[in-house]
Amino acid sequence: MSAFLDAARPETPPAATTRFRPAIHFTARDTWLNDPNGLVFHDGLYHLFFQNNPYGNVWGNMSWGHATSAELLHWTEHPVAIACDEAEDIFSGSVVVDHGNTSGFGTAESPALVAIYTSAFKAASEHSGTQAQSLAYSTDAGMTWQKYDGNPVLTRNSANFRDPKVFRYQGDQGAYWVMVAVEAHHQKVVLYRSDDLKSWDFLSDFGPANADAGDWECPDLFPLAVDGDPAHLKWVLIVNVNPGAVAGGSGGQYFVGQFDGDRFVPDAGSLAAPAGVSSLDASAAAAALQQCLWLDWGRDCYASVSFSNAPNGRRIIIGWMNNWDYANELPTHPWRSSMTLARELRLATVNGSARLVQQAVLPAGPSADEPVILAKDLVMADTELRLPAAVPGTAQVIDADIVPGAARQLEFRLFGGNDPESGTFLRYDMAAAELVLDRRNSGSTGFHEKFASVETVPVCLEDGALNLRIVVDHCSVEVFAQGGKVVLTDLVFPDQECRENRLAVRGGPATLRTLSSWTRR
Repeated sequence: MSAFLDAARPETPPAATTRFRPAIHFTARDTWLNDPNGLVFHDGLYHLFFQNNPYGNVWGNMSWGHATSAELLHWTEHPVAIACDEAEDIFSGSVVVDHGNTSGFGTAESPALVAIYTSAFKAASEHSGTQAQSLAYSTDAGMTWQKYDGNPVLTRNSANFRDPKVFRYQGDQGAYWVMVAVEAHHQKVVLYRSDDLKSWDFLSDFGPANADAGDWECPDLFPLAVDGDPAHLKWVLIVNVNPGAVAGGSGGQYFVGQFDGDRFVPDAGSLAAPAGVSSLDASAAAAALQQCLWLDWGRDCYASVSFSNAPNGRRIIIGWMNNWDYANELPTHPWRSSMTLARELRLATVNGSARLVQQAVLPAGPSADEPVILAKDLVMADTELRLPAAVPGTAQVIDADIVPGAARQLEFRLFGGNDPESGTFLRYDMAAAELVLDRRNSGSTGFHEKFASVETVPVCLEDGALNLRIVVDHCSVEVFAQGGKVVLTDLVFPDQECRENRLAVRGGPATLRTLSSWTRR
């Protein structure tokens, strides 16, 4: 560890943490975290590196924290992996397994893990004021890291060139590395290629497009089979934007198109406004944002990127469950911020176009209780059904398949208390065909003026039915609607006594084809 980190880091005992610490979402033990970095699978473990302040629970002193998991749900935190120092902060990036030893950092028999990260250079550096891409490598399966002596390996003499995601591309010209990074203030994705991870040549750029009113950050680019057909591949480009997301503040958009090893070209159906949203007036911009493709329609999913080297060709992402509008002020201590659940991605045809579908990764195991069937083929009209209450130390998964029929509204009340207006409300409005997540009375909301909010997303019934998976942890609600075609994530900080969950049907009869609940710990 560098001399910069010789000062003692906080070591608050776990017992001192608040009730808000989630059961199945990763948090740092006693410090701040933000963007997931360097997601990679290697030797049977998923590695989650992340932006971390080793000294406290607000943003600063950016270094790479480190955690590992065998199943993407329960994580073991390790010491800081790549530390900031007097010359640079360690901003976001990615990790690859250098199977062919193209970098020379390992061997063909024992490949190195190579981190490609953004050096945010400080006054003590000759590169002061710029951001550039640098390397670090590990020859002990990611447990210790050595910075490359030749850093930085790629610079544009820019103050906002960052967030490299690197992958191995196989095309007509053979195999090579591709870097996808951003010129954040210019809303541009920039692509480079390399044979050895050290020398990089410019390929092309993309943007601005769609949501372009804020910085573009944390891009990712990968292929997926449409409807599971390997002969029908599309490429997905994720671009996170802050501010200017559909729910306000931070969020992740995506484009679907083609990549030929040189240039990404989006499908016409991926473009909400050819000139970009920022060129429109306020009302037109709001309407255009609704037409953009969003990874998540909630307030609290940002910087989502995917794992490299995942087994069986799976494409799995994790995001930062927070929003820069209020990130430094969340009412938690000593830790602050968490990650979303891991989500497996696929591409499906929706209304004639390829769209992302996300499934929460919730592997079976001893930490999962058997589902409790709460209702089956039950007709409800203008009444409520009590659901299992939230239990400290566990997360609750609610699965619902409902035919609203003549009902005007379905309403889940989560983390409710004695006051019927208290809680987090998830409503489906039949007339508007909208799913609404309302956290204005969800408990602690006054720590920031922008926190109390209502998120709304269009959701059409499928064969007359609404399908929901709702994951409720101590400080979050993640909603996967219509099999994961629509995802909605919000933080909530309920009052300690508010643990009641209910489902209400209003304005006519609805049929609960299935309703079940189960817990994870």
